[in-house]
Parts: sequence; structure tokens; C-alpha cells
Amino acid sequence: MDRQTEFVLRAVEERNVKFIRLWFTDVQGFLKSVAMAPAELEGAFAEGTGFDGSAIEGYARVFESDMIARPDPTTFQLLPWRTEASTARMFCDIALPDGSPAMADPRHVLKSALNKAADMGFTFYCHPEIEFFLFKKPIIPGQMPEPLDMAGYFDHTTMDDGTDFRRDTVMMLEQMGISVEFSHHETAHGQHEIDLRYADALSMADNIMTFRAVVREIAAQQNILASFMPKPFTDMAGSGMHTHMSLFEGDRNAFYDATDEVRLSKIGRQFVAGLLAHSAEITAVTNQWVNSYKRLVGGGEAPAYVCWGRNNRSALIRVPLFKPNKPSAARIEYRAIDSACNPYLAYALMLNAGLDGITRELPLPDEAEDDVWALSERERRALGITALPRSLDEAIDAMESSELVAETLGEHVFDYFLRNKRAEFEEYRAQVTPFELRTHLPHM
Repeated sequence: MDRQTEFVLRAVEERNVKFIRLWFTDVQGFLKSVAMAPAELEGAFAEGTGFDGSAIEGYARVFESDMIARPDPTTFQLLPWRTEASTARMFCDIALPDGSPAMADPRHVLKSALNKAADMGFTFYCHPEIEFFLFKKPIIPGQMPEPLDMAGYFDHTTMDDGTDFRRDTVMMLEQMGISVEFSHHETAHGQHEIDLRYADALSMADNIMTFRAVVREIAAQQNILASFMPKPFTDMAGSGMHTHMSLFEGDRNAFYDATDEVRLSKIGRQFVAGLLAHSAEITAVTNQWVNSYKRLVGGGEAPAYVCWGRNNRSALIRVPLFKPNKPSAARIEYRAIDSACNPYLAYALMLNAGLDGITRELPLPDEAEDDVWALSERERRALGITALPRSLDEAIDAMESSELVAETLGEHVFDYFLRNKRAEFEEYRAQVTPFELRTHLPHM
């Protein structure tokens, strides 16, 4: 038994923990949970906890359904909202009965990508800006929800419901060991953003799943609805999860070069080139819902075209220049990803896309210096700027022919994801929308 496992068993006893929740995600990124009594915990560390994988989206077929959840003791945290009966949680790695990793486990997919980076000498760090909406209840299906507030970007307001909500969320995240850098009101009514401090990608994916749970728990306590839906309103900005990324070699930031005009090293440039080259292929995962593509239409700081730029918020990839002479601050920002993605799968693909650029020494295309949204199609073509997929259907087509996505996700997840998203788009395609009724019904 290792030291961290001993620490968890001792903490459970000393803090009188009554329930331990084992957390993991399905392929679409929805959090799953099973609760166990403290008496079962030592056995779970030694042997894992069995469950029916066929009941989890994308995990297994009925005739191969036995799976094992193995708690990761490094993720042990008390749940601050379960004070009446002290409850803790741990994330799990999912295994087959023979002990081998389950290929359907999104956490395993990310771990495999991180191991590939480690073999190349790199550690992958992420820092997401997570946006979400708060709505007043009741929410009536099919009707427009009412935002919790009418504030705008960076508005400093009196202590209204939204301000209180962000404060409560930040405090609860800090109690769970998740560091927060900033929080503020976003552009749209009822829209808020909380930025998490840099961490390695696996810890950050766990943190994002915890973040969503915390936000929803606090919303339930305050009788409001929190949503990570990418685009709830036609005429207001959608919710992204702009992610800042960097590779480190030991304590040295591999993206930094003091002699470069944008302070971006050769490795950093190749990483960006790889992300650009594979961006269309990975979009079905970074933006996995039909609604995601209502956000990626251009404007509202949501990218629609494949390009990069310095301080250019119309570009897919931005190279921030906040602290140009600070090596540890060198990073790139990927702006397409939205806050409803599966972070394990999305970060695995973004990492492997960048690593492919390094492996193949891809040249970085010319920088986009203009507002890309304001250019004509002809001007964009002349600059070699292509469009991101405009719908989930286009994104699936791009993903389906991608060797990088297939290798990163593995055959099982790759096939399930494509089938699931095809079904989602076909169901959506058959729907008659309010737009069609409003536009056509009176005139036909």
C-alpha cells in the first residue's frame, strides 16, 4: 500500500467520512458516480469496484459488460456541499476484469496521450477559461429561458445574484484544492466566466469535471439553473472554454524563445502548426453538440476560420503577449473548444495534434493580422485561410477520415463517438424549427 492510499484511509477515519463517491465519465463527458461505505474502501483500492459497463454510454456491449472502477487516491477530496453526512470523492481509472485498461475510459485516452508527450520529454499544461449561463427558474422546454441578470462584459455590479454565485463557486472550488485565477461577468446576459489556474492536463480535466459539478450544486441550492450549453441565445455570445496550453521540458517552458518576435520557440511554432493542420478533424470532439456550431459562426469571439495571430481574437489560435519577457508565461490559446466538451478526449486530441506538428516539423503558416470575420471569402482564400466545420455533420465527416483522431481515441471510442454523433445529427436534421415556422408558414 503506497503512502497516498494510506493517507486517504486515515483521512476517511479521522474525518468521519460516511460516504465515498467514485467518479468517472462516459464517452460524452457526463459525470458518473457510485457511492460506497468506508468499510469497502480498502478493498476498492486493492481490487477495484465492479460495475455494468454496458449501462454506461459508449463503454461496452452487453456480452462484455463487466468492468472495474479503480479509485485514484491522489484525487481524494471532501465534498463541501455534503456537510450533513461527510462525503468524499475520488476519480477512477476504469479497467477490465483482467486488470488491463478499458479502452472506452476517457481518462485512459488522455493518459495515453500524456505518456506519448512524456516519451518526447514534455509535460502538457492547460489553463481553461470556463464560461456558463445562469437562468431563473422555472425553465419551460421549448421556451426562451430568462437570464439571471442583465449585466455585460466585466460589469461591476452591486452584490446581485450572479456576483454572489461566482463568489460561492470560487470559495467551494478553493475548498476542494482547485485554484482559481479570475472570475467575472461575460458578454451575454446571465453569462459568467471562471478561469482555473494552470495545471497538468490530467489534473485539469479532473478539475473541469469537478467545476461543472460544483457549479450545478450551488445553482440547485440557490434555486437557479446553471448551463454549459454552448449557445442558448441567437442574438448573444455563446459559451466557450478558451484553453491556454504550453509544453514544459522539466522546469523549462519549451514554447519560449526570447529571440523570437512573438516569443514563440521552434517547438511552439510547430505545435501551433500541428493544431492548425488537424483542427477540422478534432472539432467534432472539441465541439461535440449540434448546438456547438451555432456558436462557431464568427463574431462574439468565437472562431470560424483556421488561422493564428497575436492578440487577434478572431483567430482560432492566439499567441497572448501579456508578459512577453516572462518565460513561464509563454503559451498559446485554442479558442474553438466549448465548455460542454469531454475534456479528457478534447485535451488528448489537442495535445496529439500539436505533437504531430513537432514530430513532422510542420511549418507555421503566415499570421492572420486582420479581423478574419471582416474579410471576404475571396480574401480568406487568397490568404490560405480555410473554414472550420460549419455543422456537426461536417465535423463528423472530417473526423471520420482522420488517422490522428482514430489513433488517439482508439477504435472503440472512435467508432462509438461517430455512431452517436451521426444519430444526434440525423435526429436534429428531422426537426421542424421555430425559425422555419416563423419564416415559411405564413407565406406557403
